[in-house]
Amino acid sequence: MFERFTKSARAVVKGAFEHAERGGATAVTEEHLLLALLDREESRAAEALRTLCPTERRTSLAAGLADARSRAGLSRADAEALADLGIDVGAIVARVEETHGAGALAGDRKGTGRRSGRRPFSREAKSILEKSLRMALARKDREIGDEHILLALTSTGGVVAEVLADHGVSYASVDTALSGAPTG
Repeated sequence: MFERFTKSARAVVKGAFEHAERGGATAVTEEHLLLALLDREESRAAEALRTLCPTERRTSLAAGLADARSRAGLSRADAEALADLGIDVGAIVARVEETHGAGALAGDRKGTGRRSGRRPFSREAKSILEKSLRMALARKDREIGDEHILLALTSTGGVVAEVLADHGVSYASVDTALSGAPTG
């Protein structure tokens, strides 16, 4: 599949590995893919993101991702559903982090014994990349670009899609923005 990735999409994957490494994550997640997309400057996805989520709103977007991490990666809807059952996710996370350290529930545990030097993709990140292939095929594009990764992130659901939607970046808005973006 990676042979079908454009130079820009490959840069996103490489950037996601770098974000995972800098953060000490044991796996590359969909959050890392989003962070790598936000780093891009001259691509179709970068143009769509600039239009939909201007630079001054990126700090808020990063804060939304951090907030999701503080809920142990649960979406707001999941946390609210648990609250309806009398389960306070914030309190549970606070107690676990008090005992085991900050980020203990983030799923990015250091020292878990990776066999190779390469970080694997999380199941969700693999799903995003597979979905980007399906997005490209559905749009009758010959290659998988970073715009397909962005579309996949917005259409999959979960925490990253929720944070993007909170900032006006939905599948429909990205699709519209891409319709006006030059091909490159």
